Amino acid sequence: MMQPGRRGGAVGHDGAAPTRAHLLDLAFLLGVLAKGIDGLIELVAGAILLWVSPGQLATAAQRVTAHELREDPHDLIANLLVHGVAHLDSRTTAFIAAYLLVHGVVKLGIVAALMLGSLRVYPWAIAALAGFLLFQVYELFVLPGVGLALLTVLDALIVWLTWREWRRGRTVRDAFARTRAWVRRRRAD
Repeated sequence: MMQPGRRGGAVGHDGAAPTRAHLLDLAFLLGVLAKGIDGLIELVAGAILLWVSPGQLATAAQRVTAHELREDPHDLIANLLVHGVAHLDSRTTAFIAAYLLVHGVVKLGIVAALMLGSLRVYPWAIAALAGFLLFQVYELFVLPGVGLALLTVLDALIVWLTWREWRRGRTVRDAFARTRAWVRRRRAD
């Protein structure tokens, strides 16, 4: 038997079995965490690209991949990295740096705002994430790839989960409190 939870969520009487709501709350929290980490990595990478020349990038890529390419000269990732940075020029590097910086700042801003708990931020977060999602869909048509397709599906899931929490009037703090209580009940059993 289900009973209404805080702000309209449903909580099982025993609280032990993972319900769909528990799993979606957990997915939402993990998605917000992943976006925060991703935003931080993009911010750091963008800042590094502002200060490193394309030649320095090529040298670093060769140093990082040298051991792997000696062992396996056909290693896909190592070869992609070496050949990818070999064709960079200063304009392309500056564009990538700016893109990563803006993307990172926006993601970190979204995560920070969501963590502060204001429901007014959710529509803005959804709009920004949906904008990134549309750009990724465009990129899929221009240069299709499995990695980008998976990232796009995961980002679409994050947008949907964010919309779901906003529609139900629940903040990240609410989702965290519900998930923490559920985990504690499971540990006690």
